[in-house]
Amino acid sequence: MKIRLTEYDENWIQLFNDEVLFLRGIFGEEIIKFEHFGSTAVPGMKAKPVIDMMCLVKDIKKIDTFNEQMHSLGYDVAGEWGIEGRRLFRKGGENRTHHIHVYQQDNFQIQRHLILRDYLRAYPDVAARYTSLKEELAQRYDDTTVYSKAKKPFVEELEQSALNWFKSQGL
Repeated sequence: MKIRLTEYDENWIQLFNDEVLFLRGIFGEEIIKFEHFGSTAVPGMKAKPVIDMMCLVKDIKKIDTFNEQMHSLGYDVAGEWGIEGRRLFRKGGENRTHHIHVYQQDNFQIQRHLILRDYLRAYPDVAARYTSLKEELAQRYDDTTVYSKAKKPFVEELEQSALNWFKSQGL
C-alpha cells in the first residue's frame, strides 16, 4: 500500500469521536475506555490519515466473538497482527481510515503507546524531527511495510526517550 502522509488535520479528532460512538454500539459493556494515539493524535504532526484508536476492554477473548459482525461492517479482522494480546480491526480497505487496536485493560502495550503520544505532544520539536524522517522515508519507499521497517530504529529510540521522560516525571 502506498504511503499517504498529510498535514495535521483537526478533523481527525472528530473522526476519532465518531468512531468511538459507533464502536460503543457494537462492543457495548465490554468497553472500558477509548484512547486516540499515534501520529494523528499529535497536533501539528504529519501523518498517514489513519486514525489509531485504542479500545480498552474487560476481556480480550470476548472481543473475538465480534469478528463476524465487524467483518460484515467493513472492517478487516486482523487478529493479534504481531502483538500478543491485541486484536486489530482495520477500516477502509486500501484507503484505510481507522485502525482499532483492542487491548485487555491490563496489557503492558497500552502504556507504551500512550507515553509515546504524550511525549510527542509535550515536545513539538521531537514530533517535528519524527515528521521529517517520515517525509524522507515516504519519498524513498512506496510500500508501507518497508516504510515501517525503515522507521523502526528511530521509533524504538523515541519510545525509550519517552519512557525515560515519563519516569523522570514521577508519573
